[in-house]
Amino acid sequence: MLRSVASAALIGLPSAAFAQDAAGDAGQPDSEAFEGNEIIVLARKQAETLQEVPVTITSVSSETLEKYNVDQVADVVSRVPTLNVQVGGSGSGGQISLRGVGSSNISAAFDSAVAFDFDGVQVSTMRLVQAGFFDTQQIDVLKGPQSLFFGKSASAGVFSIRSADPTPTWEIGGKASYEFEEQGYTVQGFVSGPISDTVGIRLAAQYNKIDHYAELQEGTPAANGRYRGVKNFVARGTLAWDPDDRFSANLKVQYVKNENDGGIQHSDLICNDGVADPITLFSGLFQIPAGYDCNAFDQKYFLPDTHPALAPGVPEPSEAAGRNGVPFGKTDLWFGRLRFDFDMSDELTLTSVTGIVNLDAVDFDNYSYGGIGDGIFAPGGSFLPVGAPGGVGTSDPTNKLEQYTQEIRLASDFDSMFNFMMGVFYEDRTFTFATAQNGVNATLLAGPDPVTGYTYDWDKVHLTKTEALSLFGSVTLDITDQLELSGGIRWTDENKVQRITIPYMHTFLETALGFAPSGFFSGPIEFSDSNWSPEVTIKYQVTPDVNVFASYKTGFKSGGIDNSALPSNSLRGFGSPDPAVREAAAAGLIFNSETAEGGEIGVKSQFANGDVTLNVTGYYYKFDDLQVQNFDGVNIQFITQNAGKVTTKGVDIGWGWQTPVDGLALSGNIAWLDGKFTDTFLVGGGAIDLDGRDVARAPEWSGNIAVDFTAPLGDSLELGLSGNAAYSDSYFASNGPVQYVQDSYVSLDASVSVQHPDGNWKLALVGTNLTDEIWANTAGERPFQAVAGLEANDTILTQNRGRQVFVEASFRF
Repeated sequence: MLRSVASAALIGLPSAAFAQDAAGDAGQPDSEAFEGNEIIVLARKQAETLQEVPVTITSVSSETLEKYNVDQVADVVSRVPTLNVQVGGSGSGGQISLRGVGSSNISAAFDSAVAFDFDGVQVSTMRLVQAGFFDTQQIDVLKGPQSLFFGKSASAGVFSIRSADPTPTWEIGGKASYEFEEQGYTVQGFVSGPISDTVGIRLAAQYNKIDHYAELQEGTPAANGRYRGVKNFVARGTLAWDPDDRFSANLKVQYVKNENDGGIQHSDLICNDGVADPITLFSGLFQIPAGYDCNAFDQKYFLPDTHPALAPGVPEPSEAAGRNGVPFGKTDLWFGRLRFDFDMSDELTLTSVTGIVNLDAVDFDNYSYGGIGDGIFAPGGSFLPVGAPGGVGTSDPTNKLEQYTQEIRLASDFDSMFNFMMGVFYEDRTFTFATAQNGVNATLLAGPDPVTGYTYDWDKVHLTKTEALSLFGSVTLDITDQLELSGGIRWTDENKVQRITIPYMHTFLETALGFAPSGFFSGPIEFSDSNWSPEVTIKYQVTPDVNVFASYKTGFKSGGIDNSALPSNSLRGFGSPDPAVREAAAAGLIFNSETAEGGEIGVKSQFANGDVTLNVTGYYYKFDDLQVQNFDGVNIQFITQNAGKVTTKGVDIGWGWQTPVDGLALSGNIAWLDGKFTDTFLVGGGAIDLDGRDVARAPEWSGNIAVDFTAPLGDSLELGLSGNAAYSDSYFASNGPVQYVQDSYVSLDASVSVQHPDGNWKLALVGTNLTDEIWANTAGERPFQAVAGLEANDTILTQNRGRQVFVEASFRF
């Protein structure tokens, strides 16, 4: 988050911003340039002012990101009501939800219901939410289905990050900060400017190291010590070429490296009966004390290393081999984007956006979320000394992604009532999910595998190939100078093929329990679907400062093949000569596509020469076959389902006031949300029907209020004071049998700074979540429970980070 290119901006104000200076080079197609007192957005894949576009958007400027040291996706939630972000864990590695609709944080097989748009490229992996972002020009959060312009994986909205572009004159800047609570530091810098009359360049890099990212409970048997740390390195290069007035090109290449001390980060457990349940294996034949203290909100986590009997025998090749059961995580990600705009004539522009993503991530951890030695022998003869690490349920998931996307658009700019946009989108994606796991922990019962000596239950690989093709078109009719009718449709065809291989299976599981054998190969498991997603919007300009609109929208998110299934005897059906048996085995892994339909009515208005902004949107949507995944903590089984129907309705209000007091601006958001299951949806083995219950992460009321004040302290000094208070009502944290309710909470952010009026240097003290509020993003059953039934079971809560206090210094010339 380098110095903003804007002079003032509001904090998360939907569809509004106050006067700002020109940003970067407005000639660059990616540049979120400012026009008058409006922010320019690309909500319909063309430059439009935020106040005029008939889409509900919350925009967060670079100045706000810098002001509060926002450098992770999860930190944006205090600016965007009804936005919820979970970071960490295996599988997908994260989750984003809007208005109570999101996707699984367990399986990487699920596309996100909230599309992650990075510099115009939709990135399919949620692993990006783990990586910090920086040198960011603007973040736009589009609410509601956005399938027409953003395609699949936008059934609930879009989270869009735009990085900064080359500047028309040479600039250099940097920042260093230290955070006291987690004991972390960040250094970053950039250089930007023209290298010729037609070519501009921007180079930026950031390094972040946090020593106390997660504090472990005292007495946790962990070789890494009392704290889990994290390191991030991000580097980006941008090259812009404008050879003439008709053609421009913009190339971005980014590298992200993340290292941490385990796949689990801020996850704690609450004991529903006040007592920590033991880690129960083999139907109660063997138990390991849990070790955790049941205090789920003290920001101290019990995350032990691997049980000594399980640690050594990891099937090769594996990053975990030789690490003796000590958790770790590594992510390497390359991102490339090439965009060009060619004015074929004065009225027609051809745009091409090519995206490449290459991800290689591995993490190693123990998904028992507990376990400590008590001096007892396991049935297989292994001994666990008192106080020794007793983590089981160990896994080393490797996630590899190779993604190529290509979008081509043709847009008109006729001096008439009629204009259009048409385009084609293609995606080719290969995703590999490979992991050695201890889902049963057979070695503790039967000893290491007698053939290989491995102490792990199995090694399995899911290879999923995806091809998607979309054709889309939209038309805009300016019926009068005030009345606009627009609409369009997108056709999507998506095909997925998954192949499952099991290089190794523990002999005991294969022979005694009938698990799929070593060398198992499923053959191709296929899924395909196609969809038409129409949209129509009418907008009326009541006055130059007041616009009203109404939209009918639909959304689509493809189904697919789950990659979280355990390799139990159910997979043996793929080897049957009976086609019906093979089809039934495949059907157990396939989940259906998710669709949305509904609409919005809104008004966007400004008064008092633009000093006052008030925007209101009401919406109503129905989601069919919402994709849901839960975990059965007794049977150690992932349950993948399509919920019957979900209905969301609500009101979003955004306001802003540039007060008569010189330098003082107020802004805020209010969101009312009613999101419910509106059809039969059985969970917990069919014992619980969620029909009529609120969906997860859907607070009835949420919002924020922000205060920004700047004042001169002489001719060469300026004082800045800012504050943001965010409120969330209570909400369910799970769409499964766990009925945990997160209570309402308030979080506070603040910053105070002194700087040169021209922005040449700045010193600041920044505090985020000053109230040190800890809340649950998701909730689920802890693995290896003794009995079914939620009354006796412990519950995992994935949580946010606590209070952070930064001191920072920056410069820019």
